[in-house]
Amino acid sequence: MHLGLRLFFAFFLINGLAAFFVLRVFMVEIKPSVRKVTEDTLVETAYALAALASADMASMSKGQFQPDKPEQAGFFATQLANYTQKPIQAWIWDARKTTLDMRITVTDTKGMVLFDSQGKDQGADYSRWRDVYLTLRGEYGARTTRAAKEDESSSVMYVSAPIIVGGKISGVLTASKPSSSVQKIVDSAEQKILRGGLLFVLLSAGVGCAVTWWFVMHVRRLRNYAQQVQAPTLNESSHPAQLPEPVAVPNMPGELGELAQAMDTMRKRLEGRDYIEGYVRALTHELKSPVAAIRGAGELLQEDLPAQDRAMFAKQVVDQSLRLQNLIDQLLQLSRLEQRQQLDKTHSCSLMECAQQAINALHYSALQRRIQLQLKGADSRGPWEAGLVTLAISNLLQNALDFSPQDRVIAFELGPQRITISDQGPGVPDAMLGRLGERFFTTPRPNGERSGTGLGLSIVARIMHLHGGSMSVHKLQPGLAVTLDFAPKS
Repeated sequence: MHLGLRLFFAFFLINGLAAFFVLRVFMVEIKPSVRKVTEDTLVETAYALAALASADMASMSKGQFQPDKPEQAGFFATQLANYTQKPIQAWIWDARKTTLDMRITVTDTKGMVLFDSQGKDQGADYSRWRDVYLTLRGEYGARTTRAAKEDESSSVMYVSAPIIVGGKISGVLTASKPSSSVQKIVDSAEQKILRGGLLFVLLSAGVGCAVTWWFVMHVRRLRNYAQQVQAPTLNESSHPAQLPEPVAVPNMPGELGELAQAMDTMRKRLEGRDYIEGYVRALTHELKSPVAAIRGAGELLQEDLPAQDRAMFAKQVVDQSLRLQNLIDQLLQLSRLEQRQQLDKTHSCSLMECAQQAINALHYSALQRRIQLQLKGADSRGPWEAGLVTLAISNLLQNALDFSPQDRVIAFELGPQRITISDQGPGVPDAMLGRLGERFFTTPRPNGERSGTGLGLSIVARIMHLHGGSMSVHKLQPGLAVTLDFAPKS
């Protein structure tokens, strides 16, 4: 499973469990809380009405009130008689109330019902009911009874208050209210909580998706960066076509940004180590032949040799020493180029001027070989580093001189942001064209002389890479053409 899915499911599971337990607590607490509020209201109502009923109860104890004769009913009973039948239109927040559901009963000291606001149980014996029984004994009396044993919605809450006359309990007033009257409020609250919980879960899922997407995108950027820096580095690649573009460190916030910086630091340190190891291996390989030749010539020079042989071996020592010196110089030059990350673009550079400087530097070598150098085409200018451009053209010209026979022409053709150097030498076999530019790769000279260092074209390729351009090689009939294109890559 992908990291993003794992993070999303973990986030959604945590939020879902949290929402479940919170909703469960709310749902469990709604009904008891409503009942507590209802009971609290019934307590205050019962005690208030008990205080109002005390006058009628006092009259009854003096024989002035007989509840079985309605015409002699007291003020309290007259006012509350049939109050539930009165029409009502009330909005309690978002709930509509059209009926009065509270029932009021009054019992004497024996628990006999003297008054019932609904006229149902007048004359009944309530002495065994818990609320009346406890209240007559001076305790708090309340109960909840179901009209149907299996139906919780049929339950009715009863709260009783003592009727005090002359400092003594003369009766009990009971206020009752069916649970069904507040069930609408409970149902409405539960629906609101469920809708809110569902919205919370959806919002959590949305936030989880956003957070997961944000985190995964940054992790993928880190992964892509790590994969890119695994490619051959500038110091490891031996071919110009393998030179990668510099990889920018991803800009990310917080610890992810610190991780990216740490990865870049590690990459640079590893690249530096690979750079040294690669150069040591290459240098060791290239030094074997000239060192062995110098050693062999030196051992022979210690013997008594004819003058002609001694001169030949002495020349071999000098030639191999020059080869070593040239190899070291070019390695140092390539090393400096590979360590550079940017150019000095403060000055404009002319391709024609750079080509002319390279021609002037190697003019006498061309004269010795009776090789003609031709420069033609329209000049181009750009934000290039003149010294490096001249070095690249000089290396190409030196290669062309090494491979061109006598009495031939080396042509320099200028074009828009490019220059092509072509010779009339033997060229390069098709199988070797793709390897031109690899470090230490050389081809035999036509005159049978010792091959070069194999670093000239590598230097040219690195210079073009720094300029954002390219080097391409084409076969001619006869000869070889190398084009340096300074136009930015699209």
